[in-house]
Amino acid sequence: MRNPCVDAGLIPPLVQLLNCKDQEVLLQTGRALGNICYDSHTLQSQLINMGVIPTLVKLLGIHCQNSALTEMCLVAFGNLAELESSKEQFAYTNIAEELVKLFKKQIEHDKKEMIFEVLAPLAENDIIKLQLVEAGLVECLLEIVQKTVDSDKEDDVAELKTASDLMVLLLLGDESMQKLFEGGKGSVFQRVLLWIPSNSHQLQLAGALAIANFARNDGNCIHMVDNGIVQKLMDLLDRHVEDGNVTVQHAALSALRNLAIPVVNKAKMLSAGVAEAVLKFLRSEMPPVQFKLLGTLRMLIDAQAEAAEQLGKNVKLVERLVEWCEAKDHAGVMGESNRLLSALIRHSKSKDVIRTIVQSGGIKHLVTMSTSEHVIMQNEALVALALIAALELATAEKDLENAQLVQILHRLLSDERSAPEIKYNSMVLICALMGSELLHKEVQSLAFLDVVSKLRSHENKTVAQQASLTEQRLAVES
Repeated sequence: MRNPCVDAGLIPPLVQLLNCKDQEVLLQTGRALGNICYDSHTLQSQLINMGVIPTLVKLLGIHCQNSALTEMCLVAFGNLAELESSKEQFAYTNIAEELVKLFKKQIEHDKKEMIFEVLAPLAENDIIKLQLVEAGLVECLLEIVQKTVDSDKEDDVAELKTASDLMVLLLLGDESMQKLFEGGKGSVFQRVLLWIPSNSHQLQLAGALAIANFARNDGNCIHMVDNGIVQKLMDLLDRHVEDGNVTVQHAALSALRNLAIPVVNKAKMLSAGVAEAVLKFLRSEMPPVQFKLLGTLRMLIDAQAEAAEQLGKNVKLVERLVEWCEAKDHAGVMGESNRLLSALIRHSKSKDVIRTIVQSGGIKHLVTMSTSEHVIMQNEALVALALIAALELATAEKDLENAQLVQILHRLLSDERSAPEIKYNSMVLICALMGSELLHKEVQSLAFLDVVSKLRSHENKTVAQQASLTEQRLAVES
């Protein structure tokens, strides 16, 4: 039936009828439009362009006592809110205020559920997030959590999950998050802290995700670490080591990773025992947990030489990293493992760490990493390899030869697309490799002088200077 209605030009007059005062006409008009446009993004977009959103929001405000009309508006909002273009229009109405007002009146689970279904897609928009926070939605959500947390009724469990998930979603907006944090004094932030030691897995998860969202700027991170959040998260992780809940593990590790970003937090978190708490999850076979575990350790050891050395000499950790460097099905885990392997060397500058990595078979992965499509990873690999060549060349030379490092460096220097820092670090590494007879021969067998001499006229001065130095070195050693 849809096409004949559209072809007959029925949509514009129906949209006009939404301005009518008669509630029965409004109801039937809304339903007719809903039926015609159901499941058709094209027709829904047409309705949005005809300005139906502000009209429906106004209707909701005027006829909030009429449950059938209210329901019709909510169904329409639920369908339209799925479209990205609708959210900009919704943001220019007082939808947030109307929905929160309506929500506060509801007692029945089904009605609340219906409003939740509109709130969730709308709350993906940052402007609407802030409007919902300002309209008092958070207080409603906290109340629901309080009422349902100890219940095992199916409806209550579902409501607890929806309310706490929506709370986390509101914290994804920078402005809404900062408003609720209130310098760490906010009542909402304080309430969320109480979720972490809760016995409900859903609340533990939402609490940890909320902390990860609050930890999106240095000021918040520093305040939270100084006020004891780390111990709460480590206690939570402790409850999930054996046969733990994977989503909770992932969320708590996400929070710790974010908290470890500010420089001043690293030493505090290390002395609190975060590295040891995280290492308990080395056995995990779940890629999302592995990914966050690696990221947390990498953040913690940044410029922390002692911690990097301690972790880099941990054979179990290094062997697991080498294993994960081959996790081709999980690019994130593979990339993070490579980056942590390189970071252990770069931040410790320790011969013992290099020996541990050589013995565990990690060299080939660092060489492969130097060919990554990401410049930052290429660079990290080249700096780590240069340290290996400077500190433990004899131990690593065979592995470097087998991984064809010299040929790769020749390719990186010859490739015009290589970034300046890649060319610079490749030349530094070439000079360091000359200390090995085995690798020196390989360098001589390839036409490095030709490639390097061309780089003397490179537009980047640092590259050009390094090219002159490298050319001299190659000439002397030839």
